[in-house]
Amino acid sequence: MSKTKGGFTLPGESGYEALTLKMADKWGADVIRDSDGTVLSDEIVHAGYGIYSTICIIRDHNEWAKKNQDKLQQTFLCTPAAVAEGEELTISLMDSFFTEQFRINDSAAAMKYWQVYDRTVNGLVEAGKWTYDQEKGTVTIKGIVPFHKYTVSFLAYRIWEEISMYNHTTNNWDKEHLMQIDPRYPETQEYMLGWMKNWCETHPDTTVVRFTSMFYNFVWIWGSDPRNRQLFSDWGSYDFTVSDRALDEFAEKYGYSMTAEDFINKGNLHVTHMPGTDRKADWMAFINDFVISFGKKLIDMVHSYGKKAYVFYDDSWVGVEPYNGRFQEFGFDGLIKCVFSGYEARLCAGVDVPVHELRLHPYLFPVGLGGAPTFTEGGNPILDAKKYWNSVRRALLRDKIDRIGLGGYLHLVEPYPDFCDYIEKVADEFRLIHTFHDAGKPYSIQTKVAVLHSWGRLRSWTLSGHFHETYMHDLIHVNEALSGLPVDVKFISFEDVKNGALKDVDVVINAGCAGSAWSGGDNWKDDEVVTALTKWVYEGGTFIGVNEPSAVEGYDTYFRMAHVLGVDEDTGARVCHGKWSFEAADPEGILPEGTTVEGKSNRYLTDGTARVLLADGEKPLVTMKDFGKGKGIYLASFQVNLVNTRALYQLIRYAGGEGLSGLYMTDNLYTECAYYPESRKLVAINNSDRQQTTYIPTEAGVQKVTIAPYDTVIVEL
Repeated sequence: MSKTKGGFTLPGESGYEALTLKMADKWGADVIRDSDGTVLSDEIVHAGYGIYSTICIIRDHNEWAKKNQDKLQQTFLCTPAAVAEGEELTISLMDSFFTEQFRINDSAAAMKYWQVYDRTVNGLVEAGKWTYDQEKGTVTIKGIVPFHKYTVSFLAYRIWEEISMYNHTTNNWDKEHLMQIDPRYPETQEYMLGWMKNWCETHPDTTVVRFTSMFYNFVWIWGSDPRNRQLFSDWGSYDFTVSDRALDEFAEKYGYSMTAEDFINKGNLHVTHMPGTDRKADWMAFINDFVISFGKKLIDMVHSYGKKAYVFYDDSWVGVEPYNGRFQEFGFDGLIKCVFSGYEARLCAGVDVPVHELRLHPYLFPVGLGGAPTFTEGGNPILDAKKYWNSVRRALLRDKIDRIGLGGYLHLVEPYPDFCDYIEKVADEFRLIHTFHDAGKPYSIQTKVAVLHSWGRLRSWTLSGHFHETYMHDLIHVNEALSGLPVDVKFISFEDVKNGALKDVDVVINAGCAGSAWSGGDNWKDDEVVTALTKWVYEGGTFIGVNEPSAVEGYDTYFRMAHVLGVDEDTGARVCHGKWSFEAADPEGILPEGTTVEGKSNRYLTDGTARVLLADGEKPLVTMKDFGKGKGIYLASFQVNLVNTRALYQLIRYAGGEGLSGLYMTDNLYTECAYYPESRKLVAINNSDRQQTTYIPTEAGVQKVTIAPYDTVIVEL
């Protein structure tokens, strides 16, 4: 790759001016940014680069927060179920929770939302049966049923902002804990607007204000026991948006009151991986309204000082919702997403905003998110970078990203010159790919794909979190595979199915475990959905189901689309029924050799008409059934890897009638390519750690390409 400049954001550090400017030149940076805990010196600020300044608008206000501790952000917490040995039980509220993160809110306004539940019967205990001891932090329940289980749900202030908490523990900081303030209160809004005005006036050299993100962090509840420190984490949950004031305002606006149990949900909370409720949808809309209305005031102020406003689509992003159709109301000039995987890059690229920027991993931290060493003894940051770039790069070939960059503490790279050299290569490679997108979109096959789940477009490309937090779900593996395939993909809900979303797609994928948001849960009780999909397949569409697609109790089949798939799941009711015998065969070679699917022992053929392409003994792993003019394809599971990604691509091509091979498709599944017709550039990538040679059919003839491990080759046709 030739040396180029621009499209790269570098984290700088005061005290490391020479290193900052050296790396800015080496990596072709046009922007220098600060990071949490760092500042940029005048020498850096006036070196001729654009300047990103990071602000967390709800953090770094400890002086004000200490004087206004009733304006801190809150959440509902629920004690673990305690068994009553008699007719009286005392429960200590904070025993299970990290006391450096939470403090009980026992104000009168908050306590009216506290709830005590008998979990044995799942019934609310009337308020007259329990009392609170403020000094001890306990609730005593009287007149109860012995050997029933009881919980207390209560409001708690969050007294240590979670990202600050993570950064402290990760980087071994020894400094003041930062609190987060809640802009729901008029006094907080007045303070924040004044702070924002002063900040803009005292940062004349800042060209872009990077909001981290808006007001409410994803939920991250820590426990008191180090053996189970992280009790709960959900990047799409709204539990940290709650407060007594917000609950009051919601009731006034919507005409009904939310309760603690609406959030606690028997102790499970309402995780994004499960279908939402109407009450949760109302709460999300309520929060989104507020985040937009007040957020826009801050963004307008930034613009009034001639600066741009970008939002970091991580950390306190809840309520921002880039895919709900209202994101443009904020007026953001750019969106930044930290990425480990291809689907996260596609998530960023698909948002309607002028500038899309990726923050690459590994971050310049001593250790990674999982605690493994990175820029410290035992770490291998260059290998980490290669693996992450390997996943992200294939997605960048499919959709346009405008900028990339790094986050963290630049001084950590000094002992790792090989890492610095590799990032230089990545930056040049990115800029070259970007020029191809500028010329026009890459080639895609004609077959169009829709991914069907409960959230639809709202959760495009994501399952609410990074890959390492959602790896157990089939759909995230499907998303990751799709992120780099030459296939147009959209995400649809069950309501969309009823409103005509199937008319312009050829393949629908439904993947997940029963009852999850990704499989669909009770949405499959809607006969109109089942009828519409059945008719669509009969007329020529293909329904690909993975794991427990369309699964719901109460019907003649557990999979409601079993008549299309030719496969169903025995939940125990069919242990006395006979089973169709089969012989697995794939004479057309639809699945590449080495395709791996985890078998499920309770899957069976419904009528014997489905062809079994892959099996493990009596377990059908991959099947295909003709249904009218269309097809039903079933996979018992899907785990992303190089072979399985090719298998999914070939299934999609086969379903769309485009054959198992074609133009701009490498014959070596360890490689992939993208072709840009307007610039006549063919980009071939090696996704493996060994040199690969591949043959690629193009309109200009077959191209032979040899690619070094993890490398990229550009061919001009």
